[in-house]
Amino acid sequence: MKHSTPRRGLLAAALAMTLLAPLTQAATTAAAPDDMSLGNPHARVTVVEYASLGCPHCATWAKEVFPDFKKTYIDTGKVRFVFREMLFGDSTLAAAGFMTARCAGPRKYFQVVEGVFANQAQIENAGVNELLKVAQAAGMTEAQFKSCLQSQVALQALEARADKRVTDDKITGTPTFIVGDKTLDGEQTLAQLSAAIAQARHR
Repeated sequence: MKHSTPRRGLLAAALAMTLLAPLTQAATTAAAPDDMSLGNPHARVTVVEYASLGCPHCATWAKEVFPDFKKTYIDTGKVRFVFREMLFGDSTLAAAGFMTARCAGPRKYFQVVEGVFANQAQIENAGVNELLKVAQAAGMTEAQFKSCLQSQVALQALEARADKRVTDDKITGTPTFIVGDKTLDGEQTLAQLSAAIAQARHR
């Protein structure tokens, strides 16, 4: 399955009201310049994932399949993995998570993404203070975190990236994978991805 519930509305206001307020009170497969990626940039096969940090199906895949996928294909240099940010599902959580990951910097980006997926339910229930823990684990201070979530420039850039994937790439739900010229919708098993990778290698 994949997640494709409507997103956004007044996302900037939602970020300020539902995230920042609790913190104050409680203490194609070609990689684009704004894509985040892992693995060998010269690998013969590129696997693209369109995912949202607010999508429970994406979180399940990240926790149950991605570790073995990374060990088998990314760490061995067989595949370049490109990650594209979407705002499906809980768009406020997704936006806050992605903005935090970007603020953490390229070297810590995927650590934050992994942390948000691993603690998605807790962040949804407890709000910004749980997300702050993920940010702090990546080396951010509370002040940096708060400043990050208040950046309208960063929010607008994120929304523009996500909108481009909807309009240009025709992505209607997450997770969605592209392996070579093949599109795979929903949570893919390692076996399904392996078959698609093998097929792409022999083209």
